[in-house]
Amino acid sequence: MISILFTVDSQKNIQSFTCSGHAGAGPYGSDIVCAAVSALTISTVNGMEALAHLTPKVEVDVVEGGYLSVELNESNPTAQILLQNLYLALQQLQKENETYIDLSIQEVQ
Repeated sequence: MISILFTVDSQKNIQSFTCSGHAGAGPYGSDIVCAAVSALTISTVNGMEALAHLTPKVEVDVVEGGYLSVELNESNPTAQILLQNLYLALQQLQKENETYIDLSIQEVQ
């Protein structure tokens, strides 16, 4: 199962998201759920860099895969739109694939 955690501040601005695990919805290299989550999250990071002109703190597990952590260093309206869009897309993907995705949101100080 892929676990995805978004953190938000008291004003509901997304500060970070972390994805970990593997969906297990198909054989390695053919898992459509993993591919969808990867495409959405990587596209969001690329958008933050190209459109919001931000360089978020990004951590990945390049050896085992299945781990991506992204943290904003500063608040940015364009980045928030991209992150809200990511959350909505992952919410829909979870509805269609509840067995493979756990999506949660946590408020932090």
